[in-house]
Amino acid sequence: MPNLENLKKQAKQYLRWHRERYYPVAAEIRAVLPRFQHLDDSEILEASFKLTDAQELVARQMGFEGWLALKSGAQSMSTQFKQTTSRPVLNSIAAQLFVTDIQVSCSFFTDKLGFTVDFVHGEPPFYGQVIRDKAQLALRLVREPVFVDDIREREHLLSASITVDTADEIKQLFLHFQANGVPFHQTIKKEPWGARNFIVLDPDGNLILFAGPAG
Repeated sequence: MPNLENLKKQAKQYLRWHRERYYPVAAEIRAVLPRFQHLDDSEILEASFKLTDAQELVARQMGFEGWLALKSGAQSMSTQFKQTTSRPVLNSIAAQLFVTDIQVSCSFFTDKLGFTVDFVHGEPPFYGQVIRDKAQLALRLVREPVFVDDIREREHLLSASITVDTADEIKQLFLHFQANGVPFHQTIKKEPWGARNFIVLDPDGNLILFAGPAG
């Protein structure tokens, strides 16, 4: 449980994002605060949004009815957290890829790599996420080149790494992608450290590593 001061800063950050018309915050406001649920992104960003609204947003995200309920429960939750002896476990990771066309990118990941679209946000879309099993890839629209030249391919700069559990899985995955006409930066190979991997090149030049044991 974050301390109360951090939660206050988080509320002020939401308030600042709303004032700056940062579109992703509109979806969070609509999803959490009932009185904004009938509004679209532009209407939410045009509507009055005060610090008390931002604090209520933070409170509801934490599972409380409002800011006062959060304040009264923060101390007891903090004490309980300190008494917990188990080590936190990270369950998953979501990499973010910079793309020039959300729809084109979604089509590549679904048609070629077997992902499904988790969500697409914005009109026109500027943010989305594709998933396959426990792998999550966020897609962020950019209007200008992120890299000025071909440094990613030249220096083999990875945008994401995805693993499988067995040697058979990594081989099957490669063969399936190959049959789908997926472009590769590196075909399947055994590395000196014992892994077997390959690297996919997406339409925007992002390098995505798929790795598994050599077997």
